[in-house]
Amino acid sequence: MPTDPHPLDVDSPEDDRGAAGEPTLSSRRYVARIETYEDAPDECTIFPQDADADELPTTWVSAEAGSYVSLEAMR
Repeated sequence: MPTDPHPLDVDSPEDDRGAAGEPTLSSRRYVARIETYEDAPDECTIFPQDADADELPTTWVSAEAGSYVSLEAMR
């Protein structure tokens, strides 16, 4: 798993509450790591900065270069 994360300025809503008033999302900071390969597309992996060893395997997403677009392009 990534060891040299680069923080992103992406936080989830801090005060999103369900019907019973309990928080449904917590504020989290995400990091991204880009792996470069000579014989394959570069790959970007994004994961929660505070994920522990048990959570990390189920809370990351990876994409190869060319399969993602900038946020500005989607607005």
